[in-house]
Amino acid sequence: MFIARLIADPASYSASVDAMRATLSEQGKGLTLAETLITDEGVLHLELSGGEAATIRSILDLIFPGSDAIFAEDEIRVPQLFVSDMDSTMIGQECIDELADFAGLKPQIAAITERAMQGELDFESALRERVMLLRDLSEDAIQQCLTTRIEPMPGARTLVETLKALGCRTVLVTGGFHHFADPVAEQLGFERVVGNRLEVANGRMTGGLVGAITDSGVKKAVLLDEARELGADVVTMATGDGANDIPMLEAATYGIAYRAKPKARAAANGWIERGDLTSILRLLGIPQADWAAN
Repeated sequence: MFIARLIADPASYSASVDAMRATLSEQGKGLTLAETLITDEGVLHLELSGGEAATIRSILDLIFPGSDAIFAEDEIRVPQLFVSDMDSTMIGQECIDELADFAGLKPQIAAITERAMQGELDFESALRERVMLLRDLSEDAIQQCLTTRIEPMPGARTLVETLKALGCRTVLVTGGFHHFADPVAEQLGFERVVGNRLEVANGRMTGGLVGAITDSGVKKAVLLDEARELGADVVTMATGDGANDIPMLEAATYGIAYRAKPKARAAANGWIERGDLTSILRLLGIPQADWAAN
């Protein structure tokens, strides 16, 4: 049995379900639609039997393009652990690109960032190359960038605080920097932060990093280690948008790709493309009356 939940245009639900039944009949590869209902929150809830996850993904994309969705092989539950990427997921910017603007290097650094997020470049090499380009930039630029450029994604604080109120452990894990991630985590309500550290000497960036690199392997390890600490059969959720998030998304019970690059979206069993981050709460079945205030 598979459970799928979708947020699309409610006016199209009836026609879309009919189209889905027809598609399943023609090319469902043993997948059948057993039950449908629309929740009080306007979420289309589908129960399907037979078939494979890959078939569900392709049919959901065909029938409900541009929707917000999640699917799983069991009842969808509120997670006990939430681990999230930061840049372009919990905040609307890539911090290193915005910081580069202060050095007059945004186009060069943003191009490297984009290729790394698409999975075209090795993450650590790309990170070290970009940080080296920032050498001699004043440490004051970090605070200026944080104050004037960095904004939370709509719904980010509501998502984090609501999950915490329901007993969920929350962790921000980023390939970005603690200079940004620590205040962002405090603002949004995350309980732990894992990230990279810029090396600063005499009030200026040296172009280096301090300590080990937080890359895709570390992100996955943080998810698995935190889950292990919580005990057996922990329901986990991860959100991210780029190639560096793929192992974490694949390891989570619910891997949610937020406005993601194609490779990250293909690795996830949930995606947000239509609404803001509170769409995740709706897909989890949490009534809006139970959401934390912004």
